[in-house]
Amino acid sequence: ASCVQYRLVVRDASTLQVLQLYTCLDQIQYIEWSSDSLFILCAMYKRGIVQVWSLEQPDWHCKIDEGSAGLVASCWSPDGRHILNTTEFHLRITVWSLCTKSVSYIKYPKACQQGIAFTKDGRYMAVAERRDCKDFISIFVCSDWQLLRHFDTETQDLFGIEWAPNGCVLAAWDTCLEYKILLYSLDGRLLSTYRAYEWSLGIKSIAWSPSSQFLAIGSYDEKVRILNHITWKKITEFEHPATIANTKTIVYKEVEKSPSVETERLSFPPTRALASSLFSTQSKYDISQVPVSLQYIKPVSDRANPKMGIGMLAFSPDNCFLATKNDNIPNAVWIWDIQKLKLFVVLEQLCAIQSFQWDPRQPRLAVCTGNSKVYVWSPAGCVSVQVPGEGDFPIVSLSWHSSGDSMALLSKDNFCVCYLEREEV
Repeated sequence: ASCVQYRLVVRDASTLQVLQLYTCLDQIQYIEWSSDSLFILCAMYKRGIVQVWSLEQPDWHCKIDEGSAGLVASCWSPDGRHILNTTEFHLRITVWSLCTKSVSYIKYPKACQQGIAFTKDGRYMAVAERRDCKDFISIFVCSDWQLLRHFDTETQDLFGIEWAPNGCVLAAWDTCLEYKILLYSLDGRLLSTYRAYEWSLGIKSIAWSPSSQFLAIGSYDEKVRILNHITWKKITEFEHPATIANTKTIVYKEVEKSPSVETERLSFPPTRALASSLFSTQSKYDISQVPVSLQYIKPVSDRANPKMGIGMLAFSPDNCFLATKNDNIPNAVWIWDIQKLKLFVVLEQLCAIQSFQWDPRQPRLAVCTGNSKVYVWSPAGCVSVQVPGEGDFPIVSLSWHSSGDSMALLSKDNFCVCYLEREEV
């Protein structure tokens, strides 16, 4: 699904044929599929309205108007039949049921980066709350929205919450001014508190491993710390230095080369295809000899949100690898071997990393850097793929299909779908 101002376009993922075209009441600012892909919500925050469309019954539609309360966020519940709307100034979350048309209210949700978290099985929801200048967490049962647990947290300014994939442990972390991560059980007991250091900028990003055995914490000090699920103590930390010295680490360096054109093929005026190939630069990877010095940018220390520390990290679906990005070294992706707890590969790009995402089915990482190429790494090697087409197509983000057979590549105004051939085993 994609939106063009007030129109919602639903296409077939394999052919890109338009299946449905819906017209909304205003410019769409956010879209989200329900978990079973039968409904899609379109949020128009400026007007405080959410419209829901059905794929099975194109004539059916639903409109939710928050009225004077306003709207700042909207999302589906895991069952795909309830919509959670957060009103302006975070006064409350309204839970709307599509089946019974009933409404439930959750008061005092906290305005933080990650204030709502669902367990992977969809049974429980945790909500960060702020009342009387203190942080709280409430855990609700998603089947009837009844409150299961409500407890206060030992945080100065709670920044985010996230469930482990197995739904047994909830991680809650403090603002970057206070290095603190708290781990709670489903019944609200504090299992452990972890602090790596004090008096310096703290946690920037976190990621659970798919097996729930590891919690990776990315910090402003350019390190990732891995906690284990038994004692919740640190088992190792990964540093991100500007020089790679270990001979066992493979460093792939992106190099540009101009395409060679045979003079016999040249014609004047050149054909469109020939002209585009003449002026496009291709890129490939060379394996660098270690030691390798990476491009390091010293952050501006007197500005808010300095570009430093571990801004992105993600585990591979098989639990074997962890990909990270250190914002001080914006052109590099670091891939760590989790079984050996060692650095395995570094990809050094020509441009700054915009986004990366693992294939949901196998250890294959797609990377984009704001140009018209997509880069794919797997343990077998690394490739650079040019997006065919006229003009520039700067890829700023990407998203894998759940099958791992294709991915959507997004620029500011356009998108395209990249299809990958499945290898015969």
